[in-house]
Amino acid sequence: MTAVPHALEETLTSGDLLSEIRSRTPHIGGNSGGWPGLTFYRYTRPTAPQWEEVKSLSLCIIAQGRKCVVSSGQPHHYDPFNYLVLSSSQHFTAEILEATSEKPFLSLVLQIDPTLVRRVSSDILERRAVPLGPKLRGKPEPVFVSPLDCALMSATIRFLQATHTGADRRVLAPLYLREMVYRVLQAEQYERLIEIAATEVVSNPVSDVISYVQRNMSEPLTVSDMAEQVSMSPSAFSHLFREITGKSPYQFVKEMRLNRARDLLIEQQMSVTKVSRTVGYSSTSHFINEFRDRFGATPRAYCDLQRISKELGSQQRG
Repeated sequence: MTAVPHALEETLTSGDLLSEIRSRTPHIGGNSGGWPGLTFYRYTRPTAPQWEEVKSLSLCIIAQGRKCVVSSGQPHHYDPFNYLVLSSSQHFTAEILEATSEKPFLSLVLQIDPTLVRRVSSDILERRAVPLGPKLRGKPEPVFVSPLDCALMSATIRFLQATHTGADRRVLAPLYLREMVYRVLQAEQYERLIEIAATEVVSNPVSDVISYVQRNMSEPLTVSDMAEQVSMSPSAFSHLFREITGKSPYQFVKEMRLNRARDLLIEQQMSVTKVSRTVGYSSTSHFINEFRDRFGATPRAYCDLQRISKELGSQQRG
């Protein structure tokens, strides 16, 4: 894989990263980054250790100040010279060690889709002519710290700058995000990041979402609701869902609702109105139309046909 070229690559410095994050942190604490999974932080004084949790593979970079994360009793210190990676579903304590009003603590946290890590690693491994992915040797380390080199810092700055405007955001930001993952993989942490990504992909967020839909079928469910359950952006989740199921989340959930409705009508002989509400339709007429489109008959007519077919079958056996 070739890194994304950029005319200003050699001129980007830690000062540019500091300026970029400073301009996007008007509030103390967390500030929305304007990109799925991206958050900026500003603190003007040290903080006591606080329990926190991440729900997705996350890259943490500091532009100014120092921080300590303690996971499973192991402290991990990082600063403008070192970045930190956290795997998903991690409970840890975080403590801001250096921060003043004149020199506030400034950092970013970016959630990274594990499937992106696997795709980039695949490109690297093809170039190296070795089998895809290292063999897992037990549970990977959930947290690690690595030196922040100029290549990763420059890619990060370009990514942040590209998220400002429409055209750059659509075209360049995804490329620079891919380059960031590439730079981390090129570092000595290659194998550890691959192991973390592999572990998180195996957890299969699509299966988790399907279970969530089955438990909440009577509720209105949006793609954003489903993506939030597995800490993914709606676009990344929709892409992954279609890759695995061959259908969009909306289409898949609609079919789940209608299949469940058919079962309720036949097995429990519920009224059409009650069934429509049970499977999440606020409008009975809309439910009837979609049921007819899928099964070729209205709910009541479908039940009648099933009853007649069953009676005929019984007579023939008799």
